[in-house]
Amino acid sequence: MEPYPYYLANRARFGNAGMEVRDKYTGEVFARVSRAGPEAIDEGIGRAHEATAGMADFRPYERQAVLEHCVRRFRERAEELAEMLCREAGKPIRDSRGEVTRLIDTFKVAAEESTRFGGEVMNLEISPRSRGYSGMWKRVPIGACSLITPFNFPLNLAAHKVAPAIAAGCPFVLKPAERTPLGALAIGEVLAETDLPEGAFSVLPSEVEDATPFSTDPRLKLLSFTGSRKVGWMLKGQAGEKKVVLELGGNAACIVDSDADVDDALDRIVFGAFYQSGQSCISVQRLLIHEAVYEELVGRLVERVEGLVMGDPREEETFIGPVISEADAERLVRWVKEAEEGGGRILTGGGRDGVMVEPTVVEDPPKDCSLHAEEAFGPVLGVTRFSDFDEALAEADDSRYGLQAGIFTHDLRKVRKAWETLEVGAVLVNEVPSFRVDNMPYGGARDSGLGREGVRFAMEDMSELRLLVIRDSD
Repeated sequence: MEPYPYYLANRARFGNAGMEVRDKYTGEVFARVSRAGPEAIDEGIGRAHEATAGMADFRPYERQAVLEHCVRRFRERAEELAEMLCREAGKPIRDSRGEVTRLIDTFKVAAEESTRFGGEVMNLEISPRSRGYSGMWKRVPIGACSLITPFNFPLNLAAHKVAPAIAAGCPFVLKPAERTPLGALAIGEVLAETDLPEGAFSVLPSEVEDATPFSTDPRLKLLSFTGSRKVGWMLKGQAGEKKVVLELGGNAACIVDSDADVDDALDRIVFGAFYQSGQSCISVQRLLIHEAVYEELVGRLVERVEGLVMGDPREEETFIGPVISEADAERLVRWVKEAEEGGGRILTGGGRDGVMVEPTVVEDPPKDCSLHAEEAFGPVLGVTRFSDFDEALAEADDSRYGLQAGIFTHDLRKVRKAWETLEVGAVLVNEVPSFRVDNMPYGGARDSGLGREGVRFAMEDMSELRLLVIRDSD
């Protein structure tokens, strides 16, 4: 089996082919990846640091040309990328094609932003002491960036770091998740076709024990990490003086009020809770339903969930594929059992077969159980009823996380109150919190992280303001 190379300073390199990539449905090894060891990681960081000036001098139209080349090549390879993603992540093929579309969208937005990312002229004459002064500011690249991505969106979450870095003029080193490295390597393969300055990028699949320099090396000026709460805060503690952006977990709440369109809400909730087997940090995990529509919505929800097709993610009709590992499957079933033992009622699901976890709905999971309080990251949903909207807002906000929240209502006053009250990165109206468009600011509060992604907003983190002040000496 020919191993995939890693990419060091823009070039493919073959090293120790010790990293196996398994088909998450069958468990078979279908690819091997060259592992970047400590020496390669150190060289990649060093070359990125050396490329700082070259990337800063790389003109905006040149960055745009690189990003446009990526858009063209991803479109040409769309089905190949979707099939790769389906196998390495276990993502149903329809969801895999959707992620490829988002990959393309993200690079397209970055290409547009690369030539309009600038600054402004400032009026400094705000009092007599500043008479005759004028100012202007611009954004300059922050320098070499460290990018670390998770397993659940191997293409698009890498894109949300790589594309803004190129658009902002920052060299980077990228560490993809060990279990799903192929998407990032495909991006590296396409970038290697371009004329980016030498050393501008490295894609370095590596073992956890070798990866410490991605967070600690002082030559790196920014760390952008997407992953678990525990690992994210640990890396922040290691990062020293560099800027840190963290996109961490969630246990997103969704409120369905008495005036909601039940048909519309039902369709979106089924998608939001169970697409790609719930392995999304904005998956609907806690559903709060007004008592006036509770019985109708829950009854229909259970019926719809029981009709979801489980199986091989390569089959077009499959909606529920495998979770990432058997250990995660075991954990999810254990959490459901814990919720049941604490007084919750399993309305459907609750079992597993290997890595296949049944889509599960639990009524009234206790507040102190893991299924309610922690990030499940699987096809499980807790449902509760409410009678007072303010109490529902308080319940939705009773979490260590604060990524996104959804609300189904036609009452503008309640929309505004939710927006003002909920300590989250975004409130989505008549939509589930699982929705994201790739140019919007995306991120959270509390244990959901620091900073925002979405191309322009990531570019702001990857740049610094530089001010020019001019005194009229005449």
